[in-house]
Order: sequence, then structure tokens, then C-alpha cells
Amino acid sequence: MTYAVHINIMPLKELLDPQGKAVQSGLSNLGLKNIQNVRIGKHVVLRIEADSENRAKEIAEEASRKLLANQVMEYFEITVAPEV
Repeated sequence: MTYAVHINIMPLKELLDPQGKAVQSGLSNLGLKNIQNVRIGKHVVLRIEADSENRAKEIAEEASRKLLANQVMEYFEITVAPEV
């Protein structure tokens, strides 16, 4: 079965996000001063062929740990759904 796996990768909350700060400053310059604490991350979509949803998640976790996310500076969250 094929699964659609969505991986959100974000900077650790304890770390400064310079890109987020730059975007927040730009939004403020555009008059959008009520937007606070912008964080910029990555969204990765994988199509994984696996026997089960759990196995698809295991594969995505391995890919995230080994390549997609820098765990020193980032954390990731995975969502798995059967592809329609």
C-alpha cells in the first residue's frame, strides 16, 4: 500500500530563528504588527510503499533522522495517511 507521509521540520524552540525574525520584521514593515514569533521550517512530502501505516512512519522517521532533519538544531513531526 502507498502512504502519503508529511514531515514538518522546525527549528528547536530554544534556538534563535534568524529567517523567522527577518520575515517577522518584513511583516511589521508592511503594517502587520500584530504577527509575533514567526518560525520558518520545512515541509517534506513522501510517498512510501509499505505493508502498514506503522512501517511507513518508521521509514519516514529513519529518513528524517539520517538526512532530512538536523537533530542538533531541528525537530520533526510526522503524519501518515493512506494515499487515495
